[in-house]
Amino acid sequence: MRPIGMAIWGLIAALFMTVSPGAADDAQQPTRDDYLRLAQAGWVFELKSSRIRRSPAFPPIRFNSGEFAKGEICLFGAKPHALSRQIIRAFNDLLRDIYDRRLAVTFAGRNISNCPSKQRVYVRLYDDRLPTALYHADLMQLDHDFDIRLPPRDSEPISSPAQSNVFFGYGGSVAHLLVNQPHIGELTELERDYFTSILIEELFQVVSFGTDVVKFDAETPFLSKLQEKPVNLRYLPWQSERFMTGLLGSNPSGLCAFDVFMLHSLAAANLETVNSDELIVFIDANFDDLLNKSVRTLINPVYQPLLDQRCLALPH
Repeated sequence: MRPIGMAIWGLIAALFMTVSPGAADDAQQPTRDDYLRLAQAGWVFELKSSRIRRSPAFPPIRFNSGEFAKGEICLFGAKPHALSRQIIRAFNDLLRDIYDRRLAVTFAGRNISNCPSKQRVYVRLYDDRLPTALYHADLMQLDHDFDIRLPPRDSEPISSPAQSNVFFGYGGSVAHLLVNQPHIGELTELERDYFTSILIEELFQVVSFGTDVVKFDAETPFLSKLQEKPVNLRYLPWQSERFMTGLLGSNPSGLCAFDVFMLHSLAAANLETVNSDELIVFIDANFDDLLNKSVRTLINPVYQPLLDQRCLALPH
């Protein structure tokens, strides 16, 4: 048995090593430029469309990661499965570590009306048929509380087993997540990986304000949870083995080292809007310090349920 200090430094060294050994090591190892390009693609983007034309009187859209990461989270809907609780608590701990967050998650029963007022992130869990009417009622409640001014008779479709919406209203910005969770009972390995993956993705995306990055190159490994390989899953039942397997193959099942690096970057940059080249300039200037912070987070065993072990390699 090795001394604990040697074990920790061995793990730190392993995080900087390649994902897979052999002649392709250099190709598998991400570089500083890989990280900067991915940050540019996922966090500096043009807001191209909206369901309605925004009034000039609306407050400007600011993608402030700290606003959501430091805000309260209200969990409601179906009774949280033990897996859902584990993931959300670990994610809350991660935000506490990186953003110096001091707020706990509120478990509010079945209805959004039970949540304390003016939360920043609302998460509705469901474990049976689609909660279409309840989802619509949630949005109407947020429309009232945050003065979003959704179109009359507007109906937001439920188009995937897990989805998130961020609204920028007169009363501030707010996020709503709708996430399918497993039924109470034993889970197969596939089910555990699948339900873990979709919950982590929505939490990470709404907190970081990152956008999906399509990955067409099948030869290089994934570097981020937000990278997605195109896959056709139309007409498959969402809880079928074929759908779950296909979705899991389209992107990492948990956070990658880059994603932890990005959270540290967003927290340290403390920009009013992360959707800016200022973010990339900050990351480039502080790269080594952000990398060291990421290593300390990645070796913490508390966060292991959130991570995909296949994409934890870091740049040299």
